[in-house]
Amino acid sequence: MSRFIDRVVLHVSAGKGGNGCASVHREKFKPLGGPDGGNGGNGGDVILEVDGSVHTLLDFHFHQHAKATNGAQGAGSNRDGANGGDLVLKVPDGTVVLDSDGKVLADLIGVGNRFVAAQGGRGGLGNAALASKARKAPGFALLGEEGEERDLVLELKSVADVGLVGFPSAGKSSLVSVLSAAKPKIADYPFTTLVPNLGVVQSGDTTFTVADVPGLIPGASEGRGLGLDFLRHIERCAVLAHVVDCATLEPGRDPISDIDALEAELSAYQPALSGDSSLGDLADRPRIVILNKADVPDAAELAEFVTPELEARGWPVFTISAVSRDGLRPLTFALARMVEDYRAAHPAAAPKRPVIRPVARDESGFSVIADPETPGGFIVRGTRPERWVRQTAFDNDEAVGYLADRLARLGVEDELVKQGAEPGCYVTIGDVSFEWEPQTQAGVDIVPTGRGTDARLDQVDRVGASERRHAKKVRRGLATDDDEF
Repeated sequence: MSRFIDRVVLHVSAGKGGNGCASVHREKFKPLGGPDGGNGGNGGDVILEVDGSVHTLLDFHFHQHAKATNGAQGAGSNRDGANGGDLVLKVPDGTVVLDSDGKVLADLIGVGNRFVAAQGGRGGLGNAALASKARKAPGFALLGEEGEERDLVLELKSVADVGLVGFPSAGKSSLVSVLSAAKPKIADYPFTTLVPNLGVVQSGDTTFTVADVPGLIPGASEGRGLGLDFLRHIERCAVLAHVVDCATLEPGRDPISDIDALEAELSAYQPALSGDSSLGDLADRPRIVILNKADVPDAAELAEFVTPELEARGWPVFTISAVSRDGLRPLTFALARMVEDYRAAHPAAAPKRPVIRPVARDESGFSVIADPETPGGFIVRGTRPERWVRQTAFDNDEAVGYLADRLARLGVEDELVKQGAEPGCYVTIGDVSFEWEPQTQAGVDIVPTGRGTDARLDQVDRVGASERRHAKKVRRGLATDDDEF
């Protein structure tokens, strides 16, 4: 049994960037060949792409996690690691991508349209790329960045030309079955249709699609019945067709009151993508009224009675019978004419040629704020400082010294002094916290020492914060000199 899935939660993870390589060229009679470590490869992206052969989000209902491949690590002899492969996920036309907060990220309309759901991490630089006049043979390399991870909500909004709306058991599914080759479920009880059905209709030289939306009831725009879940499927419809049951025996119901009740719901429902789809609110869409079940004598008389009042509203009115197929031919031509008028007023945009332009980004900015959780501490925020911290191997003193030089050249040290930071206070950048050592010279030319070491980190003889806290406890009699700190 096939299933129609029009809303899923997708967990996407881009690939991690590969680590750079710290290597020294080795060759006979060349003991000091210089650094030759290659860069790590970039992680793969997770991409959503519209595919005309996909019509539902069923695959993502069963496979909710998608992960791209990681970039390979760099190697010696200046060999860069391979980039991770992009993971391309096929989605149906009309898919809307939202973040976990409900913000619309992309509206995917048109075959081939793409959206990068998760960006892959950058690969780390090898020591060959880090070599400079002051540091000719770096004994470290940068780590690759983690790929982007996020939770996305995918919603399918059917792309149809005509949307059939009406009360339950009004005959919408029967009408779709006789107008097209679609075979929706049909039964003599309300809410038979639980999922939208689409059919393709051929009228002369015009081909258009018809969407059968599950039955609406008063209060659908507020969540009653099934209307709130499926009203979004008529957001993109160019023409709305009221299918009215003229043979209903329910008390208090008649064609005029049914149409008025549905019009109130359509006016109350605000499409989330009205601006993006360029169709305006549902209340402004062209209307057509279809009075169904005219094969019943009483229904035919009622349809004839209410037709003048409906035509006075400026709407085309057609009396049909989906069972006997009476009146279907004029209705089909009228729908085709309305669709053609819409297409003439809204010509399809010419496919755009892909243009790749570099995106200008100002990553030089940063901010220093007081840490609300650590008295006397500070938090440094900024794209570059946080990225540099993620790329640093803190088990390598030379890599730590290189990070200190970069932060000092960016101005982080000077800003901490302006903010009143004291020696030994905790400074947090990204997920890493460390004790600030202003006496350690940074941002200046260094004297190379052993590979992987930095002499500046060994020359700091100032008492650390942990040792000062222990001495304070000893003075208060809360600890002894022999206790560990």
